[in-house]
Amino acid sequence: MASIQLKDVVKRYGKGKQALQVIHGVNADIADHEFIVIVGPSGCGKSTLLRMVAGLEEISGGEISIGGRVVNELEPAERDIAMVFQNYALYPHMSVFDNMAYGLKIKKVPLDEIKARVDKAAGILELGHLLARKPRELSGGQRQRVAMGRAIVRQPQVFLFDEPLSNLDAKLRVQTRLEIQKLHRELGITSLFVTHDQVEAMTLAQRMIVMNAGRMEQFGTPEEVYNRPATTFVGSFMGSPPMNLLKHGPNATLGGPAGAVMGVRPEHLQITAAGWPVQVETIEMLGAERLVYCRFGDEQLIVRANESDVCPALGANIHVTARADRMHWFDPESGKRLA
Repeated sequence: MASIQLKDVVKRYGKGKQALQVIHGVNADIADHEFIVIVGPSGCGKSTLLRMVAGLEEISGGEISIGGRVVNELEPAERDIAMVFQNYALYPHMSVFDNMAYGLKIKKVPLDEIKARVDKAAGILELGHLLARKPRELSGGQRQRVAMGRAIVRQPQVFLFDEPLSNLDAKLRVQTRLEIQKLHRELGITSLFVTHDQVEAMTLAQRMIVMNAGRMEQFGTPEEVYNRPATTFVGSFMGSPPMNLLKHGPNATLGGPAGAVMGVRPEHLQITAAGWPVQVETIEMLGAERLVYCRFGDEQLIVRANESDVCPALGANIHVTARADRMHWFDPESGKRLA
């Protein structure tokens, strides 16, 4: 087990003026035993960053250290990491046991130790009764657990997960998330987990790196990222539905710094007798709650209402107010949070 340090990490494709830079100076100190999620939209550079840590992509600048050792020039096999991919990459002709044991056999680990490691990993992942089966006889969730078991038996310093749940249906994703949490509690191995799914990020991360267009927008706990977003991008990306972002115009008596962008989460708005005048455009029923989409001037405002609240009619003119302690202010040019 080991810490990970990223210092001014840069990735470019090509050379000279034609070079395309896709990672822009990422810095992060990841402590031993931490579970870090790298989250962001498609094409933001999160998988590229993970692959540079793994050694599957060369870095163009900066430094990556694992366990205090600079690994820039080391091959993946020399970095003492294990990676779990979106594609399970299991050998179809091998049993579950042989798939999990294969890497150890290549390293000529003694057979009794191989069996002990595989049995232990199978116990953790509840695969003991499946060891004799072939991958075609397993469900998608079981195959993903085999892929994780193959990583566990290697006893690496670092686990790297590259969107490992993307091929699973919604129910299996939830179940496998719980298994990954349990796995980390039991093993405590430093982990980097890449996903575009903000729910996965919020539920799995001890801390998260929010990426946007190759840049690290924020690095913090889920609570910090959600409650104090560093930029308008983080505010709008983390949260479902996203944070409301309203430009501070002359007709919007919102308070706060002149010219700033105001952010407020839908759950921190409520329908009241007096407040900001809005018109109801759409209502989404979500069981225990409703999302009320309103028009505020030329901008949209989303209000999260409980099932016990009076539901306004479509097209109705109503008023909403925001909790003063839950309003956020951002610079309109840079998008960065204002003090």
